Amino acid sequence: MPGDPVSPHATRSIELPQELVDAIAARIRGSSFKSVDAFVTFVLARLTEGASDSPFSEEDERRLKDRLRSLGYID
Repeated sequence: MPGDPVSPHATRSIELPQELVDAIAARIRGSSFKSVDAFVTFVLARLTEGASDSPFSEEDERRLKDRLRSLGYID
């Protein structure tokens, strides 16, 4: 059932500024991402991979930004 916290595919809606959505849509045009939702899900999943009790480190952030830059998603 959608929204069921036990379901592995439960989803939740979030709000993003329209200008951010437009920028992401422009950035992913021609990529393998089918939607802004798919891209945001991908990025957030990568941010939380292997998440532990320790906060997101500066090194983690640098590596993620480098990877997104190399893929052409950010400048």
